[in-house]
Amino acid sequence: MNKKDVAAIRKQFKIDNDLLKISDIFNVYIMKESSEIYHYQSQPFEMLEQDQQELFMTNFKKLLTGQLDEKLFELKFEREVENSSQLILHQGLLSNEVEDWNQHMLSLVEKMLSYRQYEMDIVITFIKAEYLKPMKRQSEESEESDRDTVYSNPFILCSINKTQDPKKELLFDYVEKEFKYNVVVDPIINLNTPMAGFLFPCITDNAADVNHILYSAGKVNEPDPGFVEEVLNAQETITAKEDKTVFEEIVKDVTGDQLNTQTLANVYEEINRVMEDSEEEDTPKLDYRDVERVLKMSGVEDVDTDKVEAAFQHVVDDEKYELKASNILPKYHSKSIKIDTKVAKISISPEDLRYVRQVNFNGKRCIMIEVEEDTVIEGFKMIPEAF
Repeated sequence: MNKKDVAAIRKQFKIDNDLLKISDIFNVYIMKESSEIYHYQSQPFEMLEQDQQELFMTNFKKLLTGQLDEKLFELKFEREVENSSQLILHQGLLSNEVEDWNQHMLSLVEKMLSYRQYEMDIVITFIKAEYLKPMKRQSEESEESDRDTVYSNPFILCSINKTQDPKKELLFDYVEKEFKYNVVVDPIINLNTPMAGFLFPCITDNAADVNHILYSAGKVNEPDPGFVEEVLNAQETITAKEDKTVFEEIVKDVTGDQLNTQTLANVYEEINRVMEDSEEEDTPKLDYRDVERVLKMSGVEDVDTDKVEAAFQHVVDDEKYELKASNILPKYHSKSIKIDTKVAKISISPEDLRYVRQVNFNGKRCIMIEVEEDTVIEGFKMIPEAF
């Protein structure tokens, strides 16, 4: 799934949307002390009160919010796994009877509980739904409505949410005219911040891909490797942060850990050009030959295929490793690069990095920024000073 696919399904989570049909919701309450199922409840989603529906819709939307390879990860299932989660989910998706679907989801819950013991009571929520996407009209003269022909994609979505103790509050009773301590013992289910979850199957270019699952991590760049491998039975994933670190280490290995800002700006410009020139929907990937070309085009001297290939082998122990371009390039048109010094913090975009220099002035290292306009600090226009 690319970001457009994820955004398309995320925006469907709203009340009274005829393009999203949620048939059933299944909630399972887990006790922290015993890591056992305390209670579970299945019911048609439309039987919930509207306020409850809106709470869950917001939760599901937040679960699918975030950048790919940072918060959301498309994972490939491992093959030939005993008690495979892929098979359980696929069987659950094809189940016509609600009880059968519930039993398949309980099998997944058991895998979650055998993997770890949670530090608080949690609620695991599953929904069985269908996402409908209208096909484009063949011509403007066609009398068919854009809703007459649609792509249909059934899916299962799971959200794991923690519980928290209710707040202690002091209330005023209007009838008795007295202050009272509000005693509430029922735990509150936190639907504002999902701990984790997943969407099965992945829906890519209007088609279901049952060999992949979209996993949502609780925190940015912190997927749970145990959950990925033991619960979902999927292949381990590389985060955007890890991919960027690999690229930086490879470049350091090739260049000797030294680049001036002009060369680094050229590197980012060249990677951005690769992304813009790509005709594919998915983000292009760079192997060692692509990295060699980027470095040469950026003005890095003494670069050859053997040197770059050896750097890949040294850093990731795999000369065939491919870097995702979107992971290694800071947001090109926004101030995504941070220059942190003892006296100042500067934010600048990769496209403007060429205007920054580190120079020696009177025996001291200085950062020089080329500007086209007058510099104003706290309302005062700065006077240019000659070297």
